[in-house]
Amino acid sequence: MSFITAFVWAYFLWLVLTAGSKGMLWSVQELVAGLVFSLIVAYATRDIIGEKASRFLNPGKWVLFVAYFPVLFWGMVKANLDVAYRVITGKIRPGIVRVPVDLENDAQYTILSNSITLTPGTLTVEACPDEKALYVHWINIPEGQEWPQTSEPVSGPFEKWARRLGK
Repeated sequence: MSFITAFVWAYFLWLVLTAGSKGMLWSVQELVAGLVFSLIVAYATRDIIGEKASRFLNPGKWVLFVAYFPVLFWGMVKANLDVAYRVITGKIRPGIVRVPVDLENDAQYTILSNSITLTPGTLTVEACPDEKALYVHWINIPEGQEWPQTSEPVSGPFEKWARRLGK
């Protein structure tokens, strides 16, 4: 099942990225090349995607991902403005913070880690499911939030969404 899911996603992505080239929707060469590359990607990632690959085919998850985009986008806008302010003023306190999380599986950790890393000024450097924590490099650590104490503001609303999306 994971091979089929990986193939469907890879081919779908290929079709989206190549649509409209050369004045037509797709040429025969693009369709064949997409088929070949999607098969290669599906074969290479069949063990990585795992046994719960079918959850990515659930249309309900697609709706959740679409609903998550504005949340992520707004977080990125706020972080961009904050980083611009810090660059202009030079007011930074960089360091690594421990972010406690209440997540259950690797998909949730991946979604949260990527969401944090996509926001400027932060970079997830370690995910520790055993500790139920992420370690994040942050451009400006507020007073009293230094490591080894915990820091929650860096994850914002992303953890709640990661929990929903990764089920």
